[in-house]
This record gives sequence, structure tokens and C-alpha cells, in this order.
Amino acid sequence: MKCFALMGAAVFTFWAAAAVAQGSSPTLQPNDIIAVRQSLMDLQGGVVAAMKAAVEGGDNVKPLTAGAKGLLSSSHVIPTLFPAGTEAGHNTKAKPAIWSDRAGFEKAAADLTAEAQKLVQLADANDKAGFATQFQAVGKACGACHRPYRAQ
Repeated sequence: MKCFALMGAAVFTFWAAAAVAQGSSPTLQPNDIIAVRQSLMDLQGGVVAAMKAAVEGGDNVKPLTAGAKGLLSSSHVIPTLFPAGTEAGHNTKAKPAIWSDRAGFEKAAADLTAEAQKLVQLADANDKAGFATQFQAVGKACGACHRPYRAQ
């Protein structure tokens, strides 16, 4: 049941993110965009938590392929979810550096995408040791963005 709820939330989040990225949804206000990006980050956090439990438990990682693919696809849209006008509101934790250091922010997102791509391949191959090592690299990529661009 949790899986279906998570999938439903993921579908909505990706739909909304795609609409924001394409600029096709004039009804999304800044607070809506902030809510979408917060939902996306929450979903990513849930996927990462499941991966962490599997790595710590020595579980097969093949079942994590779908989550790794979700992490990969969602990493592509992160920069589009921080347009001008969404610097404040809806309890955002986004730091001003996102907009003042846009190139650095986009590089950090691209680094996450590159690391997530490797994670997908290792999960699909059910390479437990490789996945565990790459999972740490993904965590470092997340932190490399969160530290300069997200308030605690």
C-alpha cells in the first residue's frame, strides 16, 4: 500500500515538475512551485532511506533499480524548480546562493545526475558492493548541493 501511495505522489510530483520545467502551467504560483520541489526532495529522501536500509542490511539491490531511476530522472529537473520568484515563501529552505551562484547550483545538480546514473547501472546489475560504494558517492553529491544551497 505504501508503494502505491508513494508512486501516486511521485507521478503527481513529476507531472508538476514537468509542467514547471516547460512553463506550460500558468496556474502554478511561487508557493506551488516551492511545494512541488519540497515534495520532490521528500520523495528523494524516502528513496535514499530505503536504499540505505538495503545497503546496511546487505540486501539485494536489484529491487532498488526503479528507485534509482526515479532519483536519476528527478535530478534532471531540480534546477527548473528554482525559478526567479521562488526565493521565499512556503517555508522554503532554499538559500539565496541558488540564484546568485546559478552555475554552481546547476553543476551540483548535474553532479547528482551523473552519480545517480551510475547507481542505476549498479542496482540493475545487482552489484551489492558497487552499489554500496556508489550510494556513498550519491550521498556526497546530495550534500555538496545541500550545504551551500539549503538552509538547515
